[in-house]
Amino acid sequence: QVQLVESGGGLVQPGGSLRLSCAASTINFRIWPMAWYRQAPGKQRELVATISSGFSTNYVDSVKERFTISRDNAKKTVYLQMNSLKPEDTAVYYCYSNPYGTDYWGQGTQVTVSS
Repeated sequence: QVQLVESGGGLVQPGGSLRLSCAASTINFRIWPMAWYRQAPGKQRELVATISSGFSTNYVDSVKERFTISRDNAKKTVYLQMNSLKPEDTAVYYCYSNPYGTDYWGQGTQVTVSS
């Protein structure tokens, strides 16, 4: 059973930074496309960023120029570097992949941006 395990969430002041990590327990990680989603209270889950096996990236408009998704295939880990955080970035952040038509989700990590 493949697992995705997130870490790195927490409480940060507006304008601050956090780096989320997602470790995958699959030997095939290097060919997996990866993504980060988030879900704020009372809102639908939202796609934040994606990274392909070829390292191509895409972002939702609201985080462009502030967030960076990256991957380290040797460590089987995907990252989300979040800078210039805003209160509206507050959400539970989830790691996700769907490599063979099966959805894999992490357990989520809480990010709270507040003064």
